[in-house]
Amino acid sequence: MEGVIHAYHSEADVFSLGPLDLSFRAGEIVFVSGGNGSGKTTFIKLLCGLYIPESGQLRYNGMPVTNENREEYRSRFAAVFSDFCLSNTIARLPTPQLDALAADYLREFRLGHKVRIENGIFSTIDLSQGQRKRLALISACLEDKPIYVFDEWAADQDALFRQKFYHEILPELKRRGKTLFVISHDQQYFCQADRLIVLEEGRLWEDISDAEQLRHLVLQMQARSAVTGSHASPAR
Repeated sequence: MEGVIHAYHSEADVFSLGPLDLSFRAGEIVFVSGGNGSGKTTFIKLLCGLYIPESGQLRYNGMPVTNENREEYRSRFAAVFSDFCLSNTIARLPTPQLDALAADYLREFRLGHKVRIENGIFSTIDLSQGQRKRLALISACLEDKPIYVFDEWAADQDALFRQKFYHEILPELKRRGKTLFVISHDQQYFCQADRLIVLEEGRLWEDISDAEQLRHLVLQMQARSAVTGSHASPAR
């Protein structure tokens, strides 16, 4: 991201995100946090190429993202947004090996008794919201894209699946060289990140990749949350 800015205009207000000058590398787990309305989802959708910056530029491996290559750029992402859509078909060429891997994931996430996989197609997506979200995660993992986005994935999951997501799925994808962006308020898991970005009112509040600094920031955020009862950013 080079000087990236995006704004929403309404009759009552204008919200602007940026300018942002950030770069990311393969195999990096980036957590994105901030209060409600801080710009987290806007940031992620800019990053994915779903929103076009009003000014500034995205680059991927040094190449500018333009109207000519934007669809190709978007195809490098696998995402589960908070308002996700779920397909019964995995966006990847079906193989017996893919079906076997999918079946393993279904068992891990306790969906094997409800969902089967054959030729890359799930037998059903008629599930509860939490189950649908777990199936969306499985489908994204199977797409094998270079970049992953998880927007509050763990928010409505129980402790077992929350733990599995942060301690098993994210490290597994990192070992495969994927770049991961995780929007999260789960401060107890922030130390799983290689880097924490905190947004506040459309501005970059913190960008921390040092493990010791990250640990201290997490403790500060948890202490402030305990006082205010909210997921607040640390006071400067």
